[in-house]
Order: sequence, then structure tokens, then C-alpha cells
Amino acid sequence: MASRLLTHYLNSFRGFSREVWLLSTVMLINRSGTMVIPFMTVYLTQVEGYSLGQAGWVMSAFGGGSVLGAYLGGRLTDRIGFYQVQFLSLLLSGLAFIGLGYTQNIWAFGAMVFVLSTIADAFRPANFAALATYSRPENRTRAMGLLRLAINLGWAIGPAVGGLLAASVGYKALFWADGLTCIGAALFFRLALPVREPANPAAESTAEGPVPAPVSAYRDGKYLAFLLLVLLNGIAFMQLFSTLPVFFKQDILLNEGQIGRLMAINGLVIALVEMPLIYLVEHRFGKWSIVSIGTLLIGASYLLFNIFGAVWGVAFSCMMLMTVGEMLSLPFIATMALDFTDDRNRGQYMALFTMTYSVAHILAPNLGLQVAEHFGFSMLWYLLMGFCVLVWFGFRRIGAAARPPLAEPARIS
Repeated sequence: MASRLLTHYLNSFRGFSREVWLLSTVMLINRSGTMVIPFMTVYLTQVEGYSLGQAGWVMSAFGGGSVLGAYLGGRLTDRIGFYQVQFLSLLLSGLAFIGLGYTQNIWAFGAMVFVLSTIADAFRPANFAALATYSRPENRTRAMGLLRLAINLGWAIGPAVGGLLAASVGYKALFWADGLTCIGAALFFRLALPVREPANPAAESTAEGPVPAPVSAYRDGKYLAFLLLVLLNGIAFMQLFSTLPVFFKQDILLNEGQIGRLMAINGLVIALVEMPLIYLVEHRFGKWSIVSIGTLLIGASYLLFNIFGAVWGVAFSCMMLMTVGEMLSLPFIATMALDFTDDRNRGQYMALFTMTYSVAHILAPNLGLQVAEHFGFSMLWYLLMGFCVLVWFGFRRIGAAARPPLAEPARIS
């Protein structure tokens, strides 16, 4: 039995190109410095003395920059290629993180956050395009899982170290650490990862004649319906980065170190479990069904507080249930989006996909913090569960009528 489990675990990591492994290493370096965003609402409310509402607007500025960055990143990816976009985004966002630590006024801080997220999120559509180029269709979800493994290993390191730095050295150290790891990731990317772009993806003709114009993401009705559900899923999930840390601090009375360790559990479990879990379920159940169940688990994780109360044990259970929901939804959602694309429109489609999450970044913290401030956290948890039920229903309906590339695969016995 143990031998079979080990074989299954190792098989989930086989079949990737060297470039996929290197791209994952870049992400590990970068995300090991993820310290500013998880603690930004705590920093603004507990250290700088701003209200929950003001912190919500700053986090929404982060989302606004994400929308612009995703749009620009997608256009640049289709024009100049994903390689240069990723390198410049990593390098410049590192400098922006360091500068943000020296910004005091709330309006200037919000403006700087907007600039930072514009630069940083130009990386995301380029990164999706790179993954599609470096992987094969049959192992794309696992390649996405490997990339997420690197991200979540970094997530396991970053907030835990960030909490210790904030408690022992001060919050300014978080901005420096986040910035330097971004710069380090950019340098490793330039030195280690070979330049490899699709051969003339924007070509308008071939020897046989004109190539049909690529499908526009903005006119693909099924894709737009898919993105609406992704938006609601993102609003629910992203409370993890804004509302939950404040709830842990105010209602459960956890300190920064405890919050960091609790959030690090999410990254550690994903690093250990997600790849074999994807390998186990991806050919046995349809993507739409998997994502639907994962979304319900995300909603249920918040509802635990209304059922069992605001105590440490429930916070731990919330994090574990949300982690399972995340593993069953996010990697499959990303590969489902890539299934709509080809080499000529991948930047456009993935820019719109990234922009959907960026809009969620705008809405999620402001919605969560404003509802918590005016109606209480309990009402917020009910609202998020309602969102997740709607997403579950929508994914089930769209999945039943999905076009062939996204149709539910036959179940393997």
C-alpha cells in the first residue's frame, strides 16, 4: 500500500519539460517573499491607525491596478512575447515594493499600491502563455499544479517569516523582503530560463493563404459566462487575503505570528497534496464537477464560524476546508480558461481571465471589509456561502452544455 502511494505521488511529478521546472523555481523565489499583501490590511488598521473602510479602499486600489496590469500584460504578450513581459514585471515590481514601504499618506499609499499592482499583474497573462508553451495539453493541469506548488511553498514561507519580521523587526522589513525576492526572481529568470516564444504567433498569412482571424475573447459568450462564475468564486476565495486576517486579529485575538503560521498551513498542505490530488481526480471526474465541489467547500469554510464560533480550532478547520476547496477549483479553472485559447489569442484570453481576478481583487476586500464594518462578520460569511452556491449551480449548468474542448471526460473505472 505504501509503495503504491509513493508511486502515485512520484508519477504526479513526471512528464514536465525543463522549462516548466525552471518557471516553477522562479515562482518559488518570488513568492517566498510574499509578506506585504497578506498583512496590508493589518498594517493599515493596526499600525497606521486607518479604519477598515479606508483599508478596503486601498485594497481595491490594488485590484484596480491589477485590472490595468492584466490588460497591458495581455496586449504586450501577444505583441512582444511572454518572456520580456515576465522579466520586466518581476524587476520593476520589486523596486515598487521597496518604495511602498516609505509611503505614509493614505492617498499616496493607495496610489502607489495601484502602480505596484499594475506592474506586478502584467506578469500573470504572460505567465499563463508561457505555461501553455512549455507544457503539453495532456499534462497542462498538472503543470499548473506544479506552478501552484511553487507558489504555495513560497506562501508557506512568506507569511510565516513576514509575521515574525513584523513582530520582531517591524513592518518596514516586510517591504524590503518582498521587493528583494521579486528582484532575485527576475535575475534568476533572466539567467536560467531560455528564451522561447511561439513561432510568429501574430502571423496573418501562410504559404497556403490568409489565416482566419483569431476568436475574440470579448465576443465569446460561453467564455464570458465562465468568467462571471470565476469572478464570484474569486470574491469568495480572496477574503483569505484581506478580511480573514483582520477577523483573526480582532475577533479570535491572534497575533501576527499566529496569523502567519495559520495562513502558512494553506501553502504547506497544497505543496504536499495538490499534485497527487490532481493526478488522482483529473481523469476520473469532469473539470466542471470538480470545480463546482471545490467552490462549495470554499463557501462552507467561512460558514464554520457562524456554526461553531470564533475560536482557534474553528480558524484551523476553516483554513483546512478552504485549502481543499482551493485545490479542487483554482488549478482546474485556469486550465479550463486556457482550453479556450490558441497561440494567436492566448494573451487576450488570459488577460481577460486575469482581469476577472483583478476585478475580484477590487470587489473582494472592499465588499468584505465594508459588510464586516456595517453588518458584522457573521452576515459576511452567509453572503459568501450564497455566492458559492450560485457558482456551484452555474458551473454545473454551463458544464452540462460545454463545447467539446471543455466537455466532461469519460469516467475511468
